[in-house]
Amino acid sequence: MSEASTVDEYIADFPDAVQQVLQHVRETIRAALPDCTETISYQIPTMQVGSQAVMYFAGWKKHVSMYPVPEGDTAYARAIAPYQSGRGTLKFALDKPIPYDLIGRTATLLAERSARH
Repeated sequence: MSEASTVDEYIADFPDAVQQVLQHVRETIRAALPDCTETISYQIPTMQVGSQAVMYFAGWKKHVSMYPVPEGDTAYARAIAPYQSGRGTLKFALDKPIPYDLIGRTATLLAERSARH
């Protein structure tokens, strides 16, 4: 597990190709959550709105993951189905195109859910 204390340090621990994906994931989330702040929690990047953690992302050897998975409409459920790994995780294989638009949509849904709670 990473001992990084910042998201920049976390991303820097990966090979260049994975760093590029993680940076793009980070930028996609920040575009969807412009008021978010970043921290490391559970040893992975955590995006917060106010003091509440909204979403997490992580890099792995063969994929990147996002947590948690929000409720959405039927179209959203169909869109995430190929990426679901268990109930609360989306996994995106590094050897396939990363659906950044879906990542942004997920971040928006999580922010909306967070605002309601």
